[in-house]
Amino acid sequence: RNFNPYNPSVISGTPGLIYETLLYFNRLDGSVKPWLASSYERSSDATSITFHLRKGVVWSDGQPFTSDDVVFTLGLLKKYSAMDLSSITPFIKTVSAPDANTVQVTLDKPFYPLLWYLGGQTYILPKHVWSSVKGDGSQYADPNPVGTGPYLVKSFTPQLVVLSKNPKFWQPGKPEVTELKIPSFNSNTSAELALQKGQIDWTNLYIPNIQKTYINLDPQHNHYWFPASDIVMLFMPLSKYPFNLLPVRQAISSAIDRSKLDSLGESGYEPPAHPTGLLPYNKDYMAPEYADLKFTQDPAKSEQLLQGAGFTKGSDGIYADKNGKKLSFNLNVVSGYTDWITDCQLMATELKAVGIKVNVNVIAFDAYYNALQNGTYDMALLWTNPGPTPYYLYDALLRSTNSAPIGQPASSNYERWNDPNTDALLNQYATSTDPTVQKQAIIGLEKIMVEQMPSIPLMDEPYWYQYNTSKFVGWPDQQHPFAAPGTATYPDIEYVVLNLHPAD
Repeated sequence: RNFNPYNPSVISGTPGLIYETLLYFNRLDGSVKPWLASSYERSSDATSITFHLRKGVVWSDGQPFTSDDVVFTLGLLKKYSAMDLSSITPFIKTVSAPDANTVQVTLDKPFYPLLWYLGGQTYILPKHVWSSVKGDGSQYADPNPVGTGPYLVKSFTPQLVVLSKNPKFWQPGKPEVTELKIPSFNSNTSAELALQKGQIDWTNLYIPNIQKTYINLDPQHNHYWFPASDIVMLFMPLSKYPFNLLPVRQAISSAIDRSKLDSLGESGYEPPAHPTGLLPYNKDYMAPEYADLKFTQDPAKSEQLLQGAGFTKGSDGIYADKNGKKLSFNLNVVSGYTDWITDCQLMATELKAVGIKVNVNVIAFDAYYNALQNGTYDMALLWTNPGPTPYYLYDALLRSTNSAPIGQPASSNYERWNDPNTDALLNQYATSTDPTVQKQAIIGLEKIMVEQMPSIPLMDEPYWYQYNTSKFVGWPDQQHPFAAPGTATYPDIEYVVLNLHPAD
């Protein structure tokens, strides 16, 4: 029973449906909408932001929402770095509340992306409740949450969470969906069965052959939309031998047939990623010299790279270094992620063919995520964290302050890339308000991705998103892309629910 938006094991839907942000960003087009803040101003040099809070908002226990809550939340993030999921507090100089409805944030130096992280990704907590929480707030389970969002916790079991309409919610007449049931499934297969039976209205599943297995069952009401969301990457801890060797990473990449992962593992929904790690909707940032660049499978090149790096093939067909240490690794994947398990098995076969032995290690999500955070893994498949421009994906993936020594939790740089030039380019983007200077920084980061391969891009992952219109209408779709769809994108999940109304 964990409703803490700052804990990795938080119950699905908590961020957005119970706890809210100051602003709402539509990741699909970069537009910004006022939320708990009714307006904001950013200084022309990007060294301060003033938020004007919406008047009349109350917490679900009836206490008024004020600037004190915002100041308190940011204070917690500064005090406990594990709560600072976007690593923003090092940039913040002061946070003050001139009055009950105004918050001023000043910075030591310009940091342009702060608005997205602070306005769109920071969940405001009630001071009158959380001030009594002892110690690191990221470890608190928050079993009885008090939020400003549209829902309250009605009941909880590990199998089913039921949320009911918050009668004190600040948007009059909303939500029109008075109750949300969030069931837990132990695999894609069992969830897909429930979807086919009409027991689920909205989900984010990978479903093979979706037209036949879902849409055709009820073409009038069953729908899907898969806009590009992020990049699935192959992660390796770079501070660990032999992943610190670029030729080893390049050899691994070169052995993989990404179009086979797409067709056999992902039913053709996940085209091969671009070597820069740019998503299709970020094409404006692409360096001209990389526009036609593609990944190609080349097993002979993989073996050349390994031999060039001093590895020799043993009688068992597996390469080893001069000390006899074999290229033999575990590849972690989450049990129940049936498509990713197939992807990993395909890659293991391809890597074995070039002399790298890979054991596909299927484990529970908590163990998998813990190993990623702490760097106690060999290889793992994982999604990335995009934002309105390529900066956000690169920042989460590559900034050294988002990393940590092996054995300590990293916030998002799970491959432990630590490079002053990368940090300088990220800072060039972040401290400028000039789009040309920002684009030059992105192009520099593309070069690092292509030439140094800190992480290996595999496929463009879509927002998995299926929905049924028999009970409710108003869903996002290709004609109405007002929010990132699917049930696993926060706080967008709230924006979707608030747009729904009964079909009749």
